Amino acid sequence: MKVLAINPGSTSTKIAVYENYTCLWKYGIDHPASEIQTFSHVSDQYEYRIAHILKLLKENGTPLESFDGIVGRGGMLKPLVGGTYLVDQYLVDSLKNATGGEHASNLGGIIAFHLGQRINVPVYIVDPVSVDEMEPVARLSGFPELARLSQSHALNMKAVARKAACMLGKAYHEVNLIVAHLGGGISVSPHRKGKMVDVNNANNEGPYSVERCGTLPCSQLVKLCYSGKYSEKEMNTKILKEGGLFAYLGTKDAREAEKRMDEGDPYTRLVLEGLCYQVAKEIGAMATVLEGEVDQIVLTGGLAYSEFITREIIRRVSFISSVTVIPGEEEMEALALGALRVLNGEEQALTYK
Repeated sequence: MKVLAINPGSTSTKIAVYENYTCLWKYGIDHPASEIQTFSHVSDQYEYRIAHILKLLKENGTPLESFDGIVGRGGMLKPLVGGTYLVDQYLVDSLKNATGGEHASNLGGIIAFHLGQRINVPVYIVDPVSVDEMEPVARLSGFPELARLSQSHALNMKAVARKAACMLGKAYHEVNLIVAHLGGGISVSPHRKGKMVDVNNANNEGPYSVERCGTLPCSQLVKLCYSGKYSEKEMNTKILKEGGLFAYLGTKDAREAEKRMDEGDPYTRLVLEGLCYQVAKEIGAMATVLEGEVDQIVLTGGLAYSEFITREIIRRVSFISSVTVIPGEEEMEALALGALRVLNGEEQALTYK
């Protein structure tokens, strides 16, 4: 089976070609901001990006007609259970209408669908950010008007969870795991027998990251919002793009921060330790969700490449369970393998309703 995987970002489109479980090649297409800004809506970009993808396939001697299936990054949809979803017209319309919000990942299913129609092959998305397998008790926030929402790095988290289970000699649905995705945002989730039964929404709560604030003291936040100092747009920018390491240190590069720390800057060390402290605390909280029955803790994402960060987290949480580090993001592989599990008859494709 040959699969084309497509992962759109805000100014890039990554594609990968898989034959069975082997990646034949992958490439990232950069889109200048000046070109992206000419489109009124994210969904309007699909023909523009398709042209780039077809050009790249031709340059690499890979005809579109050679694929048995196409898979795209899942977008901002309504809450749904994890798995591989067949892309149909209803799902495409939902992505185009930005039902769950406008985001570059919405383009994944749209692009894949239009390419699939050209060669009449099945098209899928896998574990979108709106995967919601939370238990009812996990949705309570303490404020009825504000239910806790499940939005996370589900694609990578579920992919590394499957890998960790395999390393334990078990299937994903046979183990209890806590997975911490450490990236631009940080998601920590307990996985009970194949389900993400809770997760901190990386945009709203949990540990601070390289650019996001995470959980904030709410009374002080309300006071700041009504101080007249910032507009609503400015506050959202500060919380989502100018918080965390950036707010404290003026950089979003954890490597730069570690370099300063190694050169003897005690304040930088404190801020980095704070990030590790909050991640460890969140892992500890999620261990209570699993009632202490944790087969493995998994650290993943870009920050998991840092020996300092992983060491500091492991030092605090190793009493709960053993820790496995699977650094980076497995998104392209996760997309391809999700499609292949369906094409090979290992799983049933789900339908978005």
